[in-house]
Amino acid sequence: MGKQTRNQKIVLKYHSALYFLFLLLFTDGLAQNQFQDFLRPSDSLNIQRRNAVVISEGVAITGALVGLSQLWYNDYKKSGFHFKNDNASWLQMDKAGHVYSSYHIGRFGAELLDWSGVSKKDQLIYGATTGFVFLTAVEVLDGYSSEWGFSWGDAAANASGTLLYVSQELLWEEQRIVPKFSFHRTPYAGARPDVLGATFSEEILKDYNGQTYWLSANIHSFFKESKVPKWLNVAVGYGGQGMITANDELVNTIFLPEKERTRQFYLSLDVDLTKINTNSHFLKTLFSIFNSIKVPAPTIEFRELGGIKWHFIYF
Repeated sequence: MGKQTRNQKIVLKYHSALYFLFLLLFTDGLAQNQFQDFLRPSDSLNIQRRNAVVISEGVAITGALVGLSQLWYNDYKKSGFHFKNDNASWLQMDKAGHVYSSYHIGRFGAELLDWSGVSKKDQLIYGATTGFVFLTAVEVLDGYSSEWGFSWGDAAANASGTLLYVSQELLWEEQRIVPKFSFHRTPYAGARPDVLGATFSEEILKDYNGQTYWLSANIHSFFKESKVPKWLNVAVGYGGQGMITANDELVNTIFLPEKERTRQFYLSLDVDLTKINTNSHFLKTLFSIFNSIKVPAPTIEFRELGGIKWHFIYF
């Protein structure tokens, strides 16, 4: 299992734990007749909400790091703190995953503080940096493991994800460009299911060949006077294939019709779910959560080795 695969699982568990703890603290507020009021962001600082957010995030982060230390790193020998250069691995798809994860953990942290009525400044300082702090703490743990090592490439990607969110808030006071994710199944997972996934859910996390990371830009946000629908985006994507291992080892010992490692670049349409008008705070919450996923749409693929391919629907 690769380092980034493990980190992706950590991110999913972090989100799950945070949602669970957060809801537990507000069970009484989730009664059906109070649901809209509960989800509506506070106009001023709400101490109870802010404290609940801080407690939930603190418990989730601490639990994730302690769990990692006890359950994951105990399977590997400890070492003195050291660095590891893995920038050439997986055609940098893992680095794109770090940018994506850091951005959305930070975005979620900032939105929770906004829901609590915390000032914009504190949202950016204490909320938007959550992804960078959490994922960099994981890198420090890696630095003390003989199997891994602190990766400056990963740390830079973590910082880039946070910077992407913070800079847009400072410049435009809105998120005009959002990292998104999509996935499709590939034959590579069947060749090495222990590394690339044995089930669909595992393949989503492990098989870089089927992952695509996008930067989705909202057209109307850049052209306010245009008649373009406010929810319409244009997205640029990055993916790769031929990745059976992190680099090129074992590539000649496994049969696959195409084993040459190559990058793909994509141009597609997308939807900014947060720009869809609705008075329902429940729908706004759902739209915010799922706005991290690229909507399937017609797509043009540009291949690194030459050639253009048209996809009627790509995901």
